[in-house]
Amino acid sequence: MRKLLFICMLIIFICVNLSAQLTVSGVLDSTVSLNAGAGNAPEFSYGVEEFANIRFQSKLRDNGAVYGAVNLIAASGDYARNLEGTGISIGGDNFAAAIELERLYFRLSGEYTNFDFGLMRIPFGFGQVWGSSDFLNPRNPLKPDARPRAVLSAVFSWYPVDEIKLLLFLASSRDALANEGDGSLAGLSFDKHWDKASVQALYSFETPKAGSDLGIHRAGLSVKADVEAGLYIDALYTYNHQAETRLDGLSFSAGADYSFLDGNLIILAEYLYNGENSSTAFDLEKNPLGLPSRHCLYAGLTFRFNDFTNLSAALIFSYDNISYTPVLTFNHELFQGASLVITAQAPFDNDSFYGVFCAAKVRLRF
Repeated sequence: MRKLLFICMLIIFICVNLSAQLTVSGVLDSTVSLNAGAGNAPEFSYGVEEFANIRFQSKLRDNGAVYGAVNLIAASGDYARNLEGTGISIGGDNFAAAIELERLYFRLSGEYTNFDFGLMRIPFGFGQVWGSSDFLNPRNPLKPDARPRAVLSAVFSWYPVDEIKLLLFLASSRDALANEGDGSLAGLSFDKHWDKASVQALYSFETPKAGSDLGIHRAGLSVKADVEAGLYIDALYTYNHQAETRLDGLSFSAGADYSFLDGNLIILAEYLYNGENSSTAFDLEKNPLGLPSRHCLYAGLTFRFNDFTNLSAALIFSYDNISYTPVLTFNHELFQGASLVITAQAPFDNDSFYGVFCAAKVRLRF
């Protein structure tokens, strides 16, 4: 841990010396949670966490910049137990602590091109909930505010005209200790934008590894349109010859959002077909109740009482096993740069109730 802290401080020190235009920002979340379990879950548990995401940026004259982000975590109770086995935490007398390098990359910019290299996110697709195309940065619909994890990669972007983008990327294996080239990825995407519509085509090849002697192919298409409602589809097909992939390699989502009452009421719905060997199978192999699910539906609405307060309600429904996870979120801005967020979740199915999870968080932006 001391070595990692030293490295992080050294990075910031280098950025300061590279340019006087260093900017630092971030968020500090202070969270308390209560969990009233049922069935085999503990009858009662709690968690306390201090989480800081510190981001920094330093320009390299007019054509480049260095970006970075570090997570600092102090936790006890449920949150401390979640850190066990991650390899980034150490125990204390009454808390566990962790430092995690979240982003670290540089960008060189030209008139029509960008080149990025390092630990960063490469976003794909227009889906808002499930993220079928976003296979490098899998999402969790139960944690919509979580920052997607980064990948160690190189990206070249070309903008021949304002409405078109061609992107080429190379990414390291998901297993950092794998043999050289084992499971590495390469691919490209093409984006085209109009006034009220956008389309993205994607292809990626993953080099051979255990379970895929001939490599893995991924091809996807994502479309969005802004008409009376916001409409979008997001699909990615994963083909593994050794696994004899068929329809189970498909992840397909389709959704819509619409606003009422001058934008104060927003309704969002998104369906997911989740193939067993698809891009979403890693995160959604099991639904929140721990049961397999191929068909999922997310339905939610957000009502803004005023510029400072809103309430959101959502339901995640798994068709295969008739299970539900309602999620309720209350958000109130205490003052500029500070907000209070209260969430509650209560998963259940036709046979069992799995308890209630509640968390209250104060978020400070700096």
